[in-house]
Amino acid sequence: MISRAERNEALPLYGSGKNVRDWIHVTDHCRAIDLIIHKGKDGEIYNVGASCEISNIDIVKMILKELKKDESLITYVDDRPGHDLRYAINSSKLISTLGWQPSIDFKAGLKQTIDWYKKHTL
Repeated sequence: MISRAERNEALPLYGSGKNVRDWIHVTDHCRAIDLIIHKGKDGEIYNVGASCEISNIDIVKMILKELKKDESLITYVDDRPGHDLRYAINSSKLISTLGWQPSIDFKAGLKQTIDWYKKHTL
């Protein structure tokens, strides 16, 4: 979405865009995986999530606002059959047994991600 918005291309969004996802910064995700590899118990399963549930439409609008682009770039497309309205992860085991917590604030992380794409996208 960031790259497409930078190029003023249509931003296809499924259905109404109200599908909710649990968003996590890649650095926090990698930190969790590293912790699990080094401190987790063999054979155990640890879900990684940041408890940061935001709808797809809200994410796209945040991106557009940061890039100073118009919301008219959003193009609603038919949702695929059976598409989940919400993806959520229960990471309580990771938090309670290994003490992991996300460390990057969502808005700061989104800005950081947008800045990275601006520097690395044609």
